[in-house]
Amino acid sequence: MKYLPIALLLSASIVNAADISISDARARAVPPGADISAAFMNVKNNAATDLAILGADSSVAESVELHSNSMADGKMKMRRIDQIELAANSEVALQPGGLHIMLIGLRRPLVEGETIELTLNLSNNTSELLQIPVVHIEPGMKKMHH
Repeated sequence: MKYLPIALLLSASIVNAADISISDARARAVPPGADISAAFMNVKNNAATDLAILGADSSVAESVELHSNSMADGKMKMRRIDQIELAANSEVALQPGGLHIMLIGLRRPLVEGETIELTLNLSNNTSELLQIPVVHIEPGMKKMHH
């Protein structure tokens, strides 16, 4: 009987992990010497309640941040955000020029054809470990201002 609470907690985590589904996940390949990259994907919230991506982690970078882009004074500006909202039963696209995940302080170049790990930390106290292919992605913008 003393293990019942642990079993219930583990079952809730397994069910909650299915609350989201990921498609078209990819990370931008970068040349040697580059210290930043980005990850993109489509995230679908299959739950009947709102969720959010609160952060992410990857062993390939010193830090991982959630970012958005917006136009201000005729310039595209990128800014760090606290979370990416996932409304109930909806899909959010993380893409160049929009919401995305920045990989900052790369520990090594990201080479086209390899796969990296990225963990999404969610507001329902679960995390989603992803295996993301590294691909060539054309830059969405020529000049970015923080």
